This record gives sequence, structure tokens and C-alpha cells, in this order.
Amino acid sequence: MRSNSVTKGVQKAPHRSLFNALGLTKEELDRPLIGIVSSYNEIVPGHMNLDKIVEAVKMGVAMAGGTPVVFPAIAVCDGIAMGHVGMKYSLATRELITDSTEAMSMAHAFDGLVMVPNCDKNVPGLLMAAARINIPAIFVSGGPMLAGRVKGQKTSLSSMFEAVGAYNAGKMTLEEVEEYENKACPTCGSCSGMYTANSMNCLTEVLGMGLKGNGTIPAVYSERIRLAKHAGMQIMELIKNDIKPRDIMTEDAFLNALAVDMALGCSTNSMLHLPAIAHEAKVELNLDIANEISAKTPNLCHLAPAGHTYIEDLNEAGGVYAVMNELNKKGLLKTDLITCTGKTVAENIEGCVNKNHDVIRPIENPYSEIGGIAVLKGNLAPDSCVVKRSAVAPEMMVHEGPAKVFDCEEDAIEAINSGKIVAGDVVVIRYEGPKGGPGMREMLSPTSAIVGRGLGSSVALITDGRFSGATRGAAIGHVSPEAAVGGNIALVEEGDIIKIDIKNNKIEFVATDEELERRRAEWKPREPRITTGYLSRYAALVTSGNRGAVLEVQK
Repeated sequence: MRSNSVTKGVQKAPHRSLFNALGLTKEELDRPLIGIVSSYNEIVPGHMNLDKIVEAVKMGVAMAGGTPVVFPAIAVCDGIAMGHVGMKYSLATRELITDSTEAMSMAHAFDGLVMVPNCDKNVPGLLMAAARINIPAIFVSGGPMLAGRVKGQKTSLSSMFEAVGAYNAGKMTLEEVEEYENKACPTCGSCSGMYTANSMNCLTEVLGMGLKGNGTIPAVYSERIRLAKHAGMQIMELIKNDIKPRDIMTEDAFLNALAVDMALGCSTNSMLHLPAIAHEAKVELNLDIANEISAKTPNLCHLAPAGHTYIEDLNEAGGVYAVMNELNKKGLLKTDLITCTGKTVAENIEGCVNKNHDVIRPIENPYSEIGGIAVLKGNLAPDSCVVKRSAVAPEMMVHEGPAKVFDCEEDAIEAINSGKIVAGDVVVIRYEGPKGGPGMREMLSPTSAIVGRGLGSSVALITDGRFSGATRGAAIGHVSPEAAVGGNIALVEEGDIIKIDIKNNKIEFVATDEELERRRAEWKPREPRITTGYLSRYAALVTSGNRGAVLEVQK
């Protein structure tokens, strides 16, 4: 066992004395040491219940003959961080989570790991760590929040942000906003729609790193406690059979994840996280393949914000495995892959039927014949940009309009709220990328302001920052190269006509080659807005244009 390097032999007597100080017995030190990475904290609603999940995991590990040892991982609440300087830190924490988990795992010679994440950057950060460390590992998330209910209708956090926009537009009273405020987020758990956290927890199942129900069993269900116990037991089987994360997270597993991503209509942030996880798993995941997979993968789900169903509904309809089973009817998945269950994908999804065709469309009757995410290219985004196609109104799939250009999110929000943005406009927010922000903020506040003012089907928004999974409308993000490194988005001028053609994966602005050369000659780089502390180091290290925002750390 790996842990023998800290528990066995006379040379390790000092080490054992420290384990004695922890209260561990000789019998416990003779068993595999299982690190349980607890993301519990009291600031993130999706993490406030993780203490109970961790206790259940510990019991499962002990029942199966292991010795559980808990250590922490940080997590940011993206909703609380939204719309101010805090959002610059959100994506950057993913690397902190990965690096600190690697450090703890390697320093203490654990034999296996049970990861207990839940929210946006915490899940991919721990998946990256699992792939990098490559010792037996399994995931069990904290689960999704139940949907809120206002006036008899289900609702969620995205409705809350849109309510603020509606109030600023004079379309909602303060009393109505307060009703949403009190009812939109009724329980612990990751926010209830197909936002980034739930997207990544569902894709963890698809990758084979979480047990059935990991992405969909609501946080408040006792079923999730049972799931956590089973995850604790199953890590012992993975150790026994020497099944490691890179045995599970193969190239074919990532292709499966992209296919299910398209079927579910996941957050566009999955296009950042999947390549970063793949990078750690020694798999090259080029997003050029995303459109190829989308072209043959139907969109089967319109979960909030794209529609009016929620993760709790997906769970009742059969969950992620039922969606996979639908896709498998047309041979769209690789099913001979090993997973953390010890079984293949085919064995896992066998008999997992679609129980509600209003939540999961049958593959013969999809919402669309193509997937929920599109990667666009053109002279505005020579490398790529990403849009959640399933959340775009039909009339905005092709759009042309004048650019309204802003060099930070705050200026754009002020213009939207003051009525300076009108139907037909294309809002461009730049210098919000990994280097330029720094930190690549999510733009839920401006998109929600647009929707709240009733402009969601007539105004597009383009940014080199990111969009939340809670975003709906013609929101096109992750523009690469970003403005801070001289990407063409930096050359867009007020009033330039921008042409968006999501159907054909194109995005352009009208300017001749000669005009672009003139503008490029006049363009000057800008200093990042934050030049000290962790974000300055992040901005210096991050590889612009890499969709995984992988850090090129100097060795």
C-alpha cells in the first residue's frame, strides 16, 4: 500500500507517533488510509450539508475495511461572488483546489481518495486533482437544491437575477422581488437548474467517476446519504482492483461526456472544464470536435434556464443514466469503458429507462437534432467562442446588429439598466478574460439585466469572459484570443456591425483586412486591473486561448 511509506518499519516510528497523536490505533494503521476531501463550508449553500455527506462516506469506508481521514478543500459560491471583484477569483480557485489537493494527497501517502465537492469550480478542480494524482478515487457530490416556488411555478436563482433586471426596468415591484428573494433558493444544495455545478456533477457520472445519482439526487434526500456510504465502500473495491482515474477518464470517456453534455444542454463552462480535466488525464481534447459531436447528438433536455424543468425532475425521470440510455439507442456512446462502479458503461445504464418524456425527450423526438452547445468561429473569435444553443430564442439563432462596446462588466450593466441598450444591439464586454480580467468573470448579471428588461430575444451579448450556466439568451462567451493579448475582440469599435449565425457556427464583425490592420497597429496592451496577490500570478501564468485555462507553471 502507498501508506506503508508512512506507517511501516522502524524508520517510520516517528510518523506513527504522530498518527498516535491523532488517536489512530495500530489496527487502523494496518488498513488502507483513505483521504476524504471535504469541501464543507458555511458560506456556500451547496456545501453547507457536506458535513453529513462526509460522515456517511467515513462510515462507508470503515464498513468496507478502510481508515477514513478527512482534509479540506476550498469552494467559492459563484452566486455570492457574482457582479463584483469576487467573481475574478472564482475560476482561479479551480487551480488552487487542484494544487492543494495534490499537495495534501502526496504529502500524506493516502491509498485512495473520496472527493466530496458540489459547486462550480470545486467539482472540476477535484476531478483535475484526481487525474493528476492518479490513485484510486471516487466522487460523491452534495446534490442539487430543490426548485423554489413562486405563485405556483417552479423557479431558481436565475429567475432571481432576472427579477432584479425586471425591477430596474419598472416591470416588477419591490414586494415581488422580495417574494422571489425569499423563495427562489429554498434548500441547501447546488442551484436547482442545469447550471455549472449540476452540469459538472452530471458529467462526473458520465466520465465514470461517480455512482448513479451523483448528479441528480437532491441534497435534502436521505438517498444521498446512502449514496455517500456506497461511495465510501466502493473506494475500497477500486483499491482492491487497482482501478485509477486515468483508467476511467480515457479519451472515449471524454467523448461520451461531450455527447451527454450536448443532450443535457449543460453550462458553457463545461467547455472550459472538460479540456482542463482531460489535460490532467493526459488526454488531448480539442474543442473543434465539439461541433462534430453536436452535429450528431440530439438535444433531449431543456432544463432551467433553457426550460421549466429542474434537476429534481431529471432525477425522477431516470437521471443521467436514462439520458445515456436514450443516446445509446443510436450508438452515440462508447459503452465498453470501465467506471468507478467496477462495471462498464453498458452494464451501468442497462435497464435505466426514461420515465418522463416531458423531461427527457425520446431520441426519436428531441428538442433539436443537434446538441445544446455550439462552438463558433470567425474574425471576431478566430480560435473559438461558445454559446448555449439550447437556451437561445429561435429568432436569435441568426442576428445582426451594431456593437455597443464596454471594457468591463460594470459599465455594461450601467448602460443596460439605464436603457441605453435597445432591441437589435450587440453588447460586447471585453478585457474580462483569464489575463485581462484577470480571472474571466461570469456575466450572469448583464445577461439577466437584458432578459429582465424584456430584451432577451432581441439583444445579443459577446464577451471574452464567461457565462454562467444560469444564463439564457444569445450569450456568447469564452471569446478566444481574448482582448488582453490582442485578440480581434479588442479591435471592435462602437457601431461595428456584428453578424452572429449560430446555425452555421459563425461570428464576424464587418471590417476590411486593411481596417483591421490599422486598428491593430493602434492597439496598445492594457495592464490587468489587479496587479498584486494571487490573481496577478494567475494572470501571469494562465495560457490565453487555452479553453481549459491551464496554468503553465514554471518548473
